[in-house]
Amino acid sequence: MAKLGEVCTIVSGSTPKTSVTSYWDGNIKWITPAELNEDTFYIMDSVRHITEEGKEKTGLSYLPTGTVILSSRAPIGKTAIAGCEMCCNQGFKNLICSDAIYNEYLYFFLKSKTDYLNSLGRGATFKEISKSIVENIEIPLPEVNQQKEVAEKFKKLEQLISLRKQQLFKLDELVKARFVEVFGDCKANPKNWKTKTLEKIANVGSSKRVFVEELQDSGIPFYRGTEIGALAEKKAVIPALFITEEHYKQLCETTGKPQKGDLLMPSICPDGRIWIVDTDEPFYFKDGRVLWVHLTSANYNSVFLLYTLKDRIMTDYASIASGTTFAELKIFALKKCKIFDVPLELQNQFANFVERVDQQKQTVQQSLEKLKLMKKALMQEYFG
Repeated sequence: MAKLGEVCTIVSGSTPKTSVTSYWDGNIKWITPAELNEDTFYIMDSVRHITEEGKEKTGLSYLPTGTVILSSRAPIGKTAIAGCEMCCNQGFKNLICSDAIYNEYLYFFLKSKTDYLNSLGRGATFKEISKSIVENIEIPLPEVNQQKEVAEKFKKLEQLISLRKQQLFKLDELVKARFVEVFGDCKANPKNWKTKTLEKIANVGSSKRVFVEELQDSGIPFYRGTEIGALAEKKAVIPALFITEEHYKQLCETTGKPQKGDLLMPSICPDGRIWIVDTDEPFYFKDGRVLWVHLTSANYNSVFLLYTLKDRIMTDYASIASGTTFAELKIFALKKCKIFDVPLELQNQFANFVERVDQQKQTVQQSLEKLKLMKKALMQEYFG
């Protein structure tokens, strides 16, 4: 074992002496934590660039190629390797590796320690890890050749994981393309379908308000927009909030309850995260922040309606959503969404196509989950 401060030079991101906003449009890369995600490995560019004059006047320094960059606040734990010289803002602690440690090995070690790094955060306003905290983190340190072998295993796993994610993305794109091929773009309506407003074919609303003091630690699951969005992405959701069974029955008597085939969506969903309810298990959801669409017309298919709304929302969100602080879908606006009046047979054919693609997606998703478990097990084996 070794402490990171013994095998790396830890360099904190610089707080500019003056504002960098006066020095945009240069050639010097200037990275921020917001530009990193869980798939970032080597980073070669940044969203913003500053001028040489800006670098000098703000007191910024270059990070050498190969530096392992670690976000130290907002949030803690995003990791990447600098693929070229660049500067960064104050949201990073950067690790310049000595000959004793291989930067890709260090990268995967830090990726395995996100929860641990967050537990080390200090601060009243927002959590942050200091340079001294990073220096004292211990890392298993075999010979460099062994470190390279370990990193190579993780790289191969990451490549497979990336491939599965690409497959899922392409299958999603296939369904979107099929929808446009059959029905056309919902905003432009190139096939000149007649339309009906959503309120003519469905009930559009939300739930009855549940107050904070009515929430429980167990009972009937209570979903917020976050959980509904996750369910729309077919992610496993572990409920965090509940209501009593008695309260649930009272609410259902007042408002009814979502049925299989109903659509639920977060009120903030520019990316079209809409869940077709696929369970008979009881649950309830947050009023206002989750919108509920229940078909009342036998001439419409839920899957067709799902992709119609996804297309409308994702291509025309600005005209549908409203709000002074953030754009949010409102019930009255959703009711006025125009839905193509197309033959049910055509809708059903499209729904059958979606079902076949979903079967392929399920196979790919299962493979992806196995790879993620394998990666987690390897991280435990090598890094503890």
